[in-house]
Amino acid sequence: MIYDPLAEVIDAPIEFDDTTVTKLHILRVVEKFNSLPGEDTAEEKARLSAVLNDLLARLIGGVEANPSKLWVLTEFQRSLKLVENEDTEAREHFGTEMETIMDVLGIESSDGLLAAYLGGI
Repeated sequence: MIYDPLAEVIDAPIEFDDTTVTKLHILRVVEKFNSLPGEDTAEEKARLSAVLNDLLARLIGGVEANPSKLWVLTEFQRSLKLVENEDTEAREHFGTEMETIMDVLGIESSDGLLAAYLGGI
């Protein structure tokens, strides 16, 4: 049997309001991954931004109907699987962006989900 880090998640309700959704919309439209190291990071930045923006769209569209930590982290896992083979720097930056989303949603801990996919950031 394959280990699923979602099994470790302790579910909790998410309190949100219009301000929370507005913050998620803002995160979706702002430029991301500007501090990726390297000379030509445009392709990597575009790839990571697309995954993150897709996640934000799913959260914006679904968190009201599914206001739970487990639902949000299940959506996180879908995106984390898409970046788990990126280099260490990219994964670290992606993790930082996900922590920002968690802050907006009032989620204090991923209960090990981020570390499972991103290598212990």
